[in-house]
Amino acid sequence: MKRKVMIIGGGASGMTAAIAAAREGADAVILEHTKRPGKKILSTGNGKCNLTNLDMRKDAFRGENPGFAWKVVGEVPVKETLSFFEDLGLVLTDRNGYVYPATGQASSVLDALRFELERLKIPVLCECEVLSVSKKLELATSQGDMKADAVILAAGSKAAPGTGSDGSGYKLAESLGHSVIEPLPALVQLKCRETWYKQFAGVRTEASVTLYSDGKAAASDRGELQFTDYGISGIPVFQISRFAARALRDGKKVTVRLDLLPVMEKKELFQFLTKRVKRLGYRPGEEFLNGVLNKKLHQVLLKESGIPAGRRTREITEKQLGVLTDRIKGLETTVTAVNPFEQAQICCGGVDTREVNPCTMESKLVSQLFLAGEILDVDGICGGYNLQWAWSSGILAGRNAGRGPI
Repeated sequence: MKRKVMIIGGGASGMTAAIAAAREGADAVILEHTKRPGKKILSTGNGKCNLTNLDMRKDAFRGENPGFAWKVVGEVPVKETLSFFEDLGLVLTDRNGYVYPATGQASSVLDALRFELERLKIPVLCECEVLSVSKKLELATSQGDMKADAVILAAGSKAAPGTGSDGSGYKLAESLGHSVIEPLPALVQLKCRETWYKQFAGVRTEASVTLYSDGKAAASDRGELQFTDYGISGIPVFQISRFAARALRDGKKVTVRLDLLPVMEKKELFQFLTKRVKRLGYRPGEEFLNGVLNKKLHQVLLKESGIPAGRRTREITEKQLGVLTDRIKGLETTVTAVNPFEQAQICCGGVDTREVNPCTMESKLVSQLFLAGEILDVDGICGGYNLQWAWSSGILAGRNAGRGPI
């Protein structure tokens, strides 16, 4: 008889796990508690699905045990992922290392996976809620009791609950003896205390962003910074947000310094501004930064530098120029919160990976229980890394669940 493999969760990792298990000859079944599988895939990469990255950066994966993710990705590397999707009929395109479907549509990726599920005759039981799982791999569900030879827990995290990620998988993992590191929002916007954000709202600018926890630098990134009426957003903010979430949870003071002109060194900027005073001395002070930074930023930066409104450019002192240089190269803001799970792309935290075998994805606590995807304490940076984690962990879990004990 074929091995019965039950996959809890029909997201990116769950679908790939089911396909991998079926290809090993197993009878795979997906239990999905929403009306259709793969909804979250449709929102990835702004609807274009950045499905992996050719540059596996050293800082690509985070967690309490970051080496775990690298072992898993080593078992199922990017090259194998590309072959997996090309075999499904997807044409892929490389945009400076960021890999997308050539269609530019995330739906193409979801459809390719769905077609393969259908070809392999893998049932997807939608609106099927898993109520409990025993260590004997007996499942109680809203559609009746089931028994499996292997179970793959790929139920996702708490991020983006509108796509079906409600965190229910954590409770199942805990009921089986696993430890869960507190999940917090990640790849998410930061809320800040200062009132001048309402003036900045809508501005996008290249910036370097450095996060401080109790005065110590914790993380930094550079890219397009986006100002909102409540704080900061954009890729560099997303990249540091998991550190903000953890620090705030621990009661630490969290600040961010914004380098609004990273193309210039501090000394170079001061010299540049000094020349501008001489060249534009006849102009009103509020026009001093014209052509340097977005106009919405001028008033606040000048005020923060002690340069009164209405002053002529030639009246700006060397001391004020020094302060202005400091503000442009390090505008400090206090972070009060991260946005909630509803706005987060992923979570940091999850099932402790020290309780999972990285060579197989099998639980070290329960025989023939496997885990994959976002439910684990692995969070990647922006750029296709989180989907690579889903594909690698899903394929590895499915392959080993399908083969059975060695």
